[in-house]
Amino acid sequence: MEQELKEFEQEILLKIARDAIEKSVKGLPLQKLAIEELPPKLQDDGASFVTLTKHGNLRGCIGTLEAYQPLALDVQEHAVAAALQDPRFPRVKPEELTDIHVEVSVLSPKKVLHYSGPQDLIRKIRPKIDGVVLQDGFLKATFLPQVWDQLEKPELFLSHLCAKMGGSSDLWRKKPLQVYTYQVQKFHE
Repeated sequence: MEQELKEFEQEILLKIARDAIEKSVKGLPLQKLAIEELPPKLQDDGASFVTLTKHGNLRGCIGTLEAYQPLALDVQEHAVAAALQDPRFPRVKPEELTDIHVEVSVLSPKKVLHYSGPQDLIRKIRPKIDGVVLQDGFLKATFLPQVWDQLEKPELFLSHLCAKMGGSSDLWRKKPLQVYTYQVQKFHE
């Protein structure tokens, strides 16, 4: 990824995420970020995902693929959403906060991946490097590069991503899909 965040910038984003999670879970108002006082990279529009885990298990993950607001605000917004709005999980409760671990992934812009068939697609995606977006009409889903840790084989990765998208797990073998890739810089508490 170009323009990687420095450690102090990562620490600021993790603090923003943690503060947003703790306040929102407790029903308190969020701190209004003084964007103009933050480092320039955190003021620039950026796309992020915030992932919450509890005892090593996923507890929430929400984000965006498109940069549309300052990165600091994007992290704050997705931290709250990961804690309270991930439809796969109940809302995080205040008593869980000490067990919640926060990870932030900052995404590069996505790029179209051109391919000529299923085997070419498998050759072109890069395990443990690429996040992948699959799209078939209105159906769309993504896996962050971290998901390669659980689904190491490209065939398995693509099949699970098709299922997440709402299609059959072998859809990627049956018809051409729109495929995009991106990379992330991830960091955690």
